[in-house]
This record gives sequence, C-alpha cells and structure tokens, in this order.
Amino acid sequence: MAISEDAIKAALGELVDPNTQKNFIAGKSAKNIRIEGSDVCLDILLGYPAKSVLGEIGKLVSGKLEAIPGIGKVSVNVSSKIIPHSVQRGVKLIPGIKNIIAVASGKGGVGKSTTAVNLALALSAEGAKVGILDADIYGPSQPAMLGIHGQPESLDGKKMEPMIGHGIQAMSIGFLVDVEAPMVWRGPMVTQALEQLLNDTHWQDLDYLVIDLPPGTGDVQLTLAQKVPVTGAVIVTTPQDIALLDARKGLRMFEKVGVPILGIVENMSTHICSNCGHEEPIFGAGGGEKMCRDYEVEFLGSLPLDISIREQADSGRPTVIADPEGKVSAIYKAIARRVACKVSDLAQDHSALFPKIVIQNT
Repeated sequence: MAISEDAIKAALGELVDPNTQKNFIAGKSAKNIRIEGSDVCLDILLGYPAKSVLGEIGKLVSGKLEAIPGIGKVSVNVSSKIIPHSVQRGVKLIPGIKNIIAVASGKGGVGKSTTAVNLALALSAEGAKVGILDADIYGPSQPAMLGIHGQPESLDGKKMEPMIGHGIQAMSIGFLVDVEAPMVWRGPMVTQALEQLLNDTHWQDLDYLVIDLPPGTGDVQLTLAQKVPVTGAVIVTTPQDIALLDARKGLRMFEKVGVPILGIVENMSTHICSNCGHEEPIFGAGGGEKMCRDYEVEFLGSLPLDISIREQADSGRPTVIADPEGKVSAIYKAIARRVACKVSDLAQDHSALFPKIVIQNT
C-alpha cells in the first residue's frame, strides 16, 4: 500500500510537541516531507533552541510515523532556527540582536540576577547564541556571576566588543568602573548609560539578548520599555505576599507600554535543608501561580532556595555551568525552552523584507 503525504500529515497532526504544546502541523514545524516507496524522510524545524531534547523529539516523531500501516524506514532530521520577532510599535531592532528578553522584578532580593544569568546560560546550552546586558547601573552583578575580569576593548574606536563568559557575550557598567566605586548618578545619567551600553556594544549575531533589569519601575525600566526593542519580559518573584505585590507592578508596567509578558518565574519556592534535604515553603506557597491566574500569563517554573545556587553564582560559575546535568539546571533549561517557545509564538519581524527608500537628485 502506497504511503500518502496526507497520512503523514494526519499522524503529525495528532502528535504534540511537548515544549510548544502544539501539534507539529499546527506549529508548522514539519518541513520537506519526502516519500520514496514506503520510506519517509522529513525535517522538523523548531523555532526555539532545544539541543538537549532534539533526540527525544526525533524519536517521538519517528515512533508516531512508524506506527502507520505499511510504512518502511523513517528518517527525521530535527533542527532549530531562531528568527527576529516584532517589538513595540515605533522601536527599531538593534543590529546583531534578533530578540531581547527583559528579566524584571518589582523589588530587590528575589534572585532576579541569578535567574537572568542562568536563563541566558540555559538558552546558550540549548544551542542559541546569547548575550546578557547588566542594566543595573547602581549595583552591577553580572561580571562577578560570570567570573569575567578586565575591561572591554574597541577594535574600531566606535563600539565596544562584548566580554565573553562561559560562551555568552556580556556587557555591564561593572566592566568600566572600579568595582568599589559608587555610582552617584541621577536618573538621566543612568538611562543614558544604559542606552550607551546597549547601542555602543558590538553584539555579534545574537539570537537572544537577556537584559538583567534593576528592581522597581523607575527611569531605567521606562527607558527600556520606550526606547529599547524588547521582544518580551519575564517577571521574577518569590511566593511571599510583599514580593508579589511589587511583581504585579512590574507586570502592569510592561503591559501598559505594549511589551508582552512571556511568563513568571517563582524563585525560592521551597527551602531545601543542606543537612537533611527536607523541603519547606518558608516564603509561602502558590503565590506565583495565583498571580499567573489573575493576569492570565504563563507560570514558567519554580526554583528552590538552595545554598548551591547562591554558592555557584558567587563563584562565577552559575548552576547551569557548575552542575549542567543537575536537577536545578534541568529546571532552568526547561524554563529557557518555554521562554523561547513563547517568543517563537509572537509575530515575526518583517522590517528586513521592506526595501529602503532612497531619495536622490537626478
């Protein structure tokens, strides 16, 4: 019995990608279906980085197709392609950056910077080209967390080359000033510094730039929302009621300026005792998920209050690097894949397709 392309598509239409929660036909992932006799060959092109689960997805697809009666050999090639997605109205993309993900919190002390750096490293581990911008001018922490020392250089005298740490590109005011020097600057100077760090860095073909925002909803956040082409925002909170109140303000700020909320990460969800391993929700439970229900946004995942996360970040080797096969790294990678899937669901940026109009005297 001859195998038809319709039969292949019907089978793929019943199969759901565990990361996007869409079937492979609706998600437009199945490409180049080729049938030779009873043998089938096809490509699965994912819109998100998924290096750690490419084999798993390949087996999922081939297993489904092999169950079709009369089918012979099945060959599945799984790969990823990251494209630019649209941003706020009236804001242009930055050369060298396809997508910008802002990581924000309403208040300090919720582990936002640790989450941001591990999110960036997890996206990189999944196969994406990633950068991180430390937008906290008063308290830059990414140089220490990435274990990067020294100052950036300029090859053309105009733009700074990003520093490199654990395979990702990085820029921070912490690379340019004395580590113990306080930044006694007013708001306009801080926002100007942020714009310069972003626009005067020679970012090199990034799929994602993660911006680690300072806590709050002040000048820096407003500048980012109005002038920086942000693809989407991730809100970090703890289950504690006080943290959730401030996280709600951060979420509403992005909503007001038209930046999509990709989801919420609940940090320090449970405390794990380093002696006995007992797990306890010392900051409360379920707060992040309730906030997601209230605002109809996605709950991306929860992370424990674990001493190893703090120790690894302080040592310059965050968890995704220090313990890549560990349980916490698996959580960060799952969150990273889900964030990337949410980005891939957004409208594509088509500005590069439009021709430039040049007016000249003839």
